[in-house]
Amino acid sequence: MGKRILIVDDSSMMRKMITKVLSVRGGHTIVGEAKNGVEALELYKTLKPDLITMDITMGEMDGLSAAREILNYDSDAHILFLSNLDKDKYGDDVQSIGAVGFVNKHKSQDILDVING
Repeated sequence: MGKRILIVDDSSMMRKMITKVLSVRGGHTIVGEAKNGVEALELYKTLKPDLITMDITMGEMDGLSAAREILNYDSDAHILFLSNLDKDKYGDDVQSIGAVGFVNKHKSQDILDVING
């Protein structure tokens, strides 16, 4: 059975690409989309998804801050960071927050492997 996923990315093009990978190729259900961390927090509280895919750099509230807020609200939340940023630079932050992982957003098979693994 597929997961219910909230996609958080400031680029509408990236949200569409991630949706296609997760729903068409992965068999998961996209329950919502947010373009920044503020929207992500609001939608998380309303939708209670199984997983959140989170970009790091966004306006209003970045992904790291949003992840901290969501995990403060619900310590059982599952957040997977999808970013083109340097994993060596942000990997420790992502790990210390308690996220599921950090994957390059253009490596669709890696995204599915982490989600389905």
